[in-house]
Amino acid sequence: MRPVSYYTLIAAAIGGTAAVALESRQGGNATIQCAPIPSPYPTWQQLPQQSTLPDPFLPLKYTTVDNAKDVMAGKGQGRVASREEWYKCRQPEIVQMLQEYQFGYYPDHNQEKVEATRSGNTLSISVTVGGKTGSFKATISLPSGASASKPAPVVINIGGMQNQPYLSAGIAIAQFDYTTVSPDSNGKTGAFWSVYNGRDIGVLTAWAWGFHRTLDAINMTVPEIDATRVGVTGCSRLGKAALAAGLFDTRITLTMPMSSGVQGAGPYRYYTMSGQGENLENSKSGAGWWTNSKLGTFVSHAENLPFDAHTIAAAIAPRALVIDQGTGDQFTNSKATAVIIYPAAKVVYDWLGVGDKIAMSVRGGGHCDMSGFTSILPYVQKIFFGTATTKDYNSLGSYGSPVSTAFPWATAVPKA
Repeated sequence: MRPVSYYTLIAAAIGGTAAVALESRQGGNATIQCAPIPSPYPTWQQLPQQSTLPDPFLPLKYTTVDNAKDVMAGKGQGRVASREEWYKCRQPEIVQMLQEYQFGYYPDHNQEKVEATRSGNTLSISVTVGGKTGSFKATISLPSGASASKPAPVVINIGGMQNQPYLSAGIAIAQFDYTTVSPDSNGKTGAFWSVYNGRDIGVLTAWAWGFHRTLDAINMTVPEIDATRVGVTGCSRLGKAALAAGLFDTRITLTMPMSSGVQGAGPYRYYTMSGQGENLENSKSGAGWWTNSKLGTFVSHAENLPFDAHTIAAAIAPRALVIDQGTGDQFTNSKATAVIIYPAAKVVYDWLGVGDKIAMSVRGGGHCDMSGFTSILPYVQKIFFGTATTKDYNSLGSYGSPVSTAFPWATAVPKA
């Protein structure tokens, strides 16, 4: 069972309750009725406090304060009952919910006119909506032998990466200057805000939009690149953006967040495992512009959030995801990402029958250590080329074993 398309996901997320909640869908021999999405969305006071990771199989409609123990234990009523229901109902609901509570609503790409030109290795990109235009540039590096008749897969990055090992492996590299799409601040300048100023959208979503428009430009002007094999990556706050890019565009084959932390692949809960104690409160205080204003209403109430990082990861399935973390990184809660978020998300991937499409890379080294890119490269080659690898990307390294008490609902996984 394949998921709904990128445009269906985004249309559902933008179109409101009716797009997801009120549509009966025919699945096999039975009609699937999607759970209605609450309107308006519940506030933190109307949601149960959950000290463990929220059950990804439970629609928001049934995540209520009067059954908090059942909700956390995977015994809530109305849970997803099949893979088909996941793809047709729950996955689009999660995409919409994450926009409501964290990212802000992704712009409707159908309303955009994208134009691109190529001069050597430089792409000039412009996007026009309603008479407003935003422009930025991207660069490409092609591996030896790449041609229109033998196109190479590509990794699009922001902030830089280890290029040469990837080029040597036959993988193209594309990069855009994220600051020209949106500054890392409250300043509403750059290509994204030239078109969408005034919207309550986080900068992570603006940068994700930059990834997608760069891919549009590659499709239009670079026949040497195979746009059906696409990775996105970045580190730290840029890793958060890469995760958002993978979430909001199903053309992304492989999502590669590096040292991404909270609002990325790091948890809102279990933040005491981080040396820095990175959590919703200090991230919103330090860089409130990364996410929308709604997330700020959960400051001091993060355990009332109806999702956590594992929910974001699970919504990317069945497409591939590899998470990189360094054991010497005191900033992004590497341990909890590895022993809590990764195994919780893998429960969903396994249930969907795509457990090999999620991977964890626990390496030595600190925050944004460039060795992370070589650490995940064998997995990237596996996804892009089908190359076998002997490296165990389910290993949590020195962190040991999953903390299964953090996701008790995993003992009550629906029958596939």
